Amino acid sequence: MTAKNTSQAPSEEMVPIFVMGERFDVPASLTIQKAMEYAGYQLIRGCGCRGGVCGACGTVYRTPGSYRLEVGLACQTVVQPGMYLTLLPFFPGNRAGYDITEMEGTGEEVAELYPEIFKCIGCNACTQSCPMDIDVMQYMARAIRGDVSGVAELSFDCIMCGLCASRCPAEEVQYNVAILCRRLHGRNLVPAADHLADAVESVEGGRFDEPLQELMDMEEKDLIKIYRDREAEPDNAEDDWVPEDRDYVVSRSERD
Repeated sequence: MTAKNTSQAPSEEMVPIFVMGERFDVPASLTIQKAMEYAGYQLIRGCGCRGGVCGACGTVYRTPGSYRLEVGLACQTVVQPGMYLTLLPFFPGNRAGYDITEMEGTGEEVAELYPEIFKCIGCNACTQSCPMDIDVMQYMARAIRGDVSGVAELSFDCIMCGLCASRCPAEEVQYNVAILCRRLHGRNLVPAADHLADAVESVEGGRFDEPLQELMDMEEKDLIKIYRDREAEPDNAEDDWVPEDRDYVVSRSERD
C-alpha cells in the first residue's frame, strides 16, 4: 500500500485525517477507504468487497479529544476531522490447527482447541466493536457452555474482520471460535439434506453432460447471445421458481 500526492481540487468541505502518521486533507463525506484512495493510496490489500461483507478492511482509529480507541470497517466508516487511523487487513490472532473430518462437533473439542474461551470476563468489548452488530459475548458464552450449534447460529453474520479480537482484554480470538463452530455445526450437527444427495448423484450420473458439451461446442458469439437473452430470476421470486426455458437446466432426455 503506497501513497502519492494528489492535485485534485477540493469541491466540498475538507477535513484533515492522519493515515499512519501522515496528514491528508480529504472531502468530509468520504468513507475511510475512499479517503485513502483520494489521498493517493493504492489499496492492494484491505479493500475487498467494498460493501461491508468481506471484513478485509478492519480499521483502528482515534479522534481528537477522546481517549477511546475506536474500530470500524474502512468501507463503511466516514472520516472525522483529525482522525488518526491505520488499517488491519489481517489480525494476527491465534488459529488452532485441526482436521474437521476427524471431529464430532462437540463443545469439548472447541474447548480443547481454544481453551482461552474460559478467560472471558464478560466485558462486552467484543460486541461493542463488531461492525455487524453481532452479540459476540453471547456466542462466546455459548461456546463456554459447549453449545456448538448456538455459537453457529449467533455468529452466522460474522465477516472475520478480527475487530472483536483486537479489543479483547482476555486475548481471545472470537471469530476463529465462531467459524470452527459453524463448520462443526454444518458437517456434524445439521441433518443431511436428501435433495442435495439426489442432486449430486444426478450430476455424477451424467445428467448435464449433453447440455454442457453442447455449450462447449458453440461459437463465442452464440454463447454471448444465450447469456444476453437468458431469463433472469425476478426479484422476490418464490422458492420453487424455475426458468421457462429449461434447455440447460435438465438433460435432453428429460426435455424430450
